[in-house]
Amino acid sequence: MSPQSRPAGTRTKTATRAPEPKSTRPIPIVALDFPRADLALAMVERLGETCRFYKVGGELFTAVGPQIVQTLRALGNDVFLDLKLHDIPNTVRGAARSAAAIGAKLLTVHTSGGREMIEAAVEGAGDRCGVLGVTILTSLDAAQLRSAWGRKTLEVYGEVLRLAGDCAAVGAHGVVCSGLEAHKIGAKYGDKLKLLIPGIRAAGGRVDDQKRTVTAAEAAKAGATYIVLGRLVTEAKDPALELKAVMRSI
Repeated sequence: MSPQSRPAGTRTKTATRAPEPKSTRPIPIVALDFPRADLALAMVERLGETCRFYKVGGELFTAVGPQIVQTLRALGNDVFLDLKLHDIPNTVRGAARSAAAIGAKLLTVHTSGGREMIEAAVEGAGDRCGVLGVTILTSLDAAQLRSAWGRKTLEVYGEVLRLAGDCAAVGAHGVVCSGLEAHKIGAKYGDKLKLLIPGIRAAGGRVDDQKRTVTAAEAAKAGATYIVLGRLVTEAKDPALELKAVMRSI
């Protein structure tokens, strides 16, 4: 079933996962990476019917709290709550339960928190909110990851697949990964894990603070269920026109 907008408070009927469309075309999610609600809602107004799925991340959620999720839902939009939870299982279970209660459709946790923590998030979110495990941030390359994890040797592909395995084992909705690893996850897990790919950039364009980027077309080819579009759209002169152009490229 297509993740079309539902009135605030409406629950999905699926037993364990958020509903997905039959089409293989990825669903665009625009990142509302703003420090204030008025700026975020101004972007929503500019995009209008062009976008019906938005990401609320740490910056916006910390600034204005759960009300922004509820406001977006009341406007008929779906919300990806990108908080990347990483704590003891009981705390994460409660946070996931709260995320589902305020209307989030998708929620992220850090897979490095361990299988028990991911499972707790899935339990807390229930059938109202899909849990996505963040594997390796797209802002990290292999050298940075080796330094952060204190490893002399490390292959990003291998680590992403290992962490994705923990998500698959506990029934998570899917994983967040770069487009460079997505095809390997898809080949191993098929429809068992939905793929959300951030770090989408224009071909030959600036990459900002990202290291492992792909274009929207490359993400679609790699099997993305969702693509997150940030500055590529929100900093465009005409965000709605840019989003339409991105989707035409897929």
